[in-house]
Amino acid sequence: MKPEHRVQGIMNRKLSRRAFLVSASTVAGGLSLQLLPVNALGSNPSASQPTPAWSGSGDELSPWLRILPDDTVIVSVPTPEIGNGATTQHALNIAEELECAWDKVKVEFASYSRELRQPGSYAVGLQPFFGGHSTDHDRMPYTLQLGASARERLKHAAAARWQVPVAEVTARDSVLRHESSGRSLRFGEVAAEAAGVPLEVEPSIKAQSQWRKLGKTQPHKLQLPDIVTGKAVYGMDVTLPGMVHAALLQCPVQGGLLKNHEPEAVLSMPGVKAVVVIDPSKTPGSPVQADPTFGFEGSELRSGVAVIAEHYWQAKRALDALPVEWDLGLGRFWASNEKLAERQDQVLANMAGDPLTKAGDISKVRPAQTVEATYRTPLCEHATMEPLNGTALYTADSLEFWHATQDMQQAFWVAVDESGLDPAKVNFHQTLVGGGFGRRVIGDDVRTVVAIARQYPGVPVKVIWSREETTRQGAYRTPLAARYRAGLDEQGTLVSLQGETCFSGMALNLGYADMAYAADGGIPNVRLSTSNLPTHFYTGAYRGPCYNSHAFTVESIIDECAVAAGADPLQYRLALLEHWDPAWSACLRIAAEKAGWGQPLPKGQGRGIAISNWPHSGSRQRGATVCAVARVEVSKSGQLQVQQIDFTFDCGRIVNRDAVAQQIQGGIIYGLSMSLNEGLTIVDGAVKEGNFDSLPLLKMADMPRINIHFDALSGHDRFAIIGEAPVGPIGPAIANAIYQATGKRVRSTPFRNEDLSWS
Repeated sequence: MKPEHRVQGIMNRKLSRRAFLVSASTVAGGLSLQLLPVNALGSNPSASQPTPAWSGSGDELSPWLRILPDDTVIVSVPTPEIGNGATTQHALNIAEELECAWDKVKVEFASYSRELRQPGSYAVGLQPFFGGHSTDHDRMPYTLQLGASARERLKHAAAARWQVPVAEVTARDSVLRHESSGRSLRFGEVAAEAAGVPLEVEPSIKAQSQWRKLGKTQPHKLQLPDIVTGKAVYGMDVTLPGMVHAALLQCPVQGGLLKNHEPEAVLSMPGVKAVVVIDPSKTPGSPVQADPTFGFEGSELRSGVAVIAEHYWQAKRALDALPVEWDLGLGRFWASNEKLAERQDQVLANMAGDPLTKAGDISKVRPAQTVEATYRTPLCEHATMEPLNGTALYTADSLEFWHATQDMQQAFWVAVDESGLDPAKVNFHQTLVGGGFGRRVIGDDVRTVVAIARQYPGVPVKVIWSREETTRQGAYRTPLAARYRAGLDEQGTLVSLQGETCFSGMALNLGYADMAYAADGGIPNVRLSTSNLPTHFYTGAYRGPCYNSHAFTVESIIDECAVAAGADPLQYRLALLEHWDPAWSACLRIAAEKAGWGQPLPKGQGRGIAISNWPHSGSRQRGATVCAVARVEVSKSGQLQVQQIDFTFDCGRIVNRDAVAQQIQGGIIYGLSMSLNEGLTIVDGAVKEGNFDSLPLLKMADMPRINIHFDALSGHDRFAIIGEAPVGPIGPAIANAIYQATGKRVRSTPFRNEDLSWS
């Protein structure tokens, strides 16, 4: 299955049932809980069934939840921490029902190895469960139920010790109380006894109106104290006894091969241990049926060479001195950005790609006015703060590796495939992630680490991509071109829309094929299609895979139609969405009101508006709908300054206001940098940019005022993911504002490459 198809399936999957049992056991004198899915138990739960005992052994990895004798609550999270607070949210969900003191809560990463040994230990019928988010509608009920189940077992244990009815026992802030007698016990004092309590019926979780923590408090991310004190362990921080370091160089033209190298030239340099070749043809393959989240496509080895030395800078100096010759392959055909654009235009010329969405009959429409435009978004690098890296210890009988991945399941199976070892012999340690944005999903970096360690067995090998290597060996944002032909009637109403996208790499059509404007007959005649233009570049997820490009093209053509119709862009959108999910109109109206839409501006200034949804644009009350109004100023010489962003959103409900605000701020900033500055330069088929001196990211001095408004939240009973969505509307809102300020329509990003001068 192709990665893009797997992603689309994941985004649209609904859980068919939420039946599970909770199993309790004693671990180190405390209470341990895990979820047991129905299919793993081989029977359906019923109200009369007691909870079965868990038969785990003392050396197994931790299950979901442990309560230790000192009252410490340890939550095992099957979600990497990439700075979004997902691990904290998992813990907060459990703490809400458990009624423990928040300062007693700690988190640790769950292990996919345990999931493999006991299927369903963490997955609970969900896949992938070892990556992603913590408020997903398929996940949150499980963590809430875990907390409730643990609380009830503690109450039963206290009631049995005091010989009182369990209904008279209360739990609050890690203390159990019997009010009438004045007796109390700490959670940790009865945790071992609680482990032996079978519940005849699992307790119901609270109504949302009864929540005391979720939606009421804004706890700091649990990893922050360790980050501040330097105790936090990212991939780069892994240090093991006897560890050696590897510096990596891969073919500068992606897809090319190592032709020749001269290891003898550097083997005598200080600290150098070995020079190893990374050969894509040497992957052993998994000895069993593998189950990677996104398949293996895209995770293949890239031909290269690595120098292993005692210290990284010894390895890097030797690598720089190593004579290397490359076979650049067919990548040289894509000699430049202009060559890529030329081929895209050839593909788009006939708009004859595979149809994704069809309604009415565009061939029968005779519009009074036609609006045509082509838009482009380029290759972009994720530019994570932490360069790619990983550490592995390989022997003939085992593989142990430490990695900052965004998907533990994917990383595990890629490592199995590259090691050739039985999965039972592979052990993975998740670290904190110093920025992901989609780059650390597919696992090509995992594969490279294991491939190098295989050739230097018995010793831990830390592999580090330099910043230049990280930039030039990306899994980039898909370069996309989109052509639209819109038909307007005499009143300026949009009566037909034909669109064609040309992808070069990962093709995900969320936000394009399911655009809200075309849903339920909003535009009566529609044909949206796509074509693929294969290139040699590796592409992948980029903070809402392909969604950010679609938001730019869709919101740009809608704005152009409004201008052609002589209509206000806000009112034009509201008319198109009149019969759609009312949250879209609310987001538009409130964002416009807060931004002062319609108020006069000085010449050279303009406001632009855009709206989008991730990942369910074509569904009512699903996903996160987001709207941005940008105010810009453009000097006559073409200097662009974004002055203000007003932002509204509807993700249904929220459980942590501060965390949501942080995610939205981060998404807005990412969208600003992407749209204003970011786009890679292709020279002879290779990426030219290397370090941050040539990769112009947004700087603090360039930041506009950002106003995030919570007023459009609908209160719908969902807690939709919010991290990716804010990126979408930023670019088109700015582009539409530029038009209002200058009369010039910008149809490509980054805007720094456009001539914005006016007179």
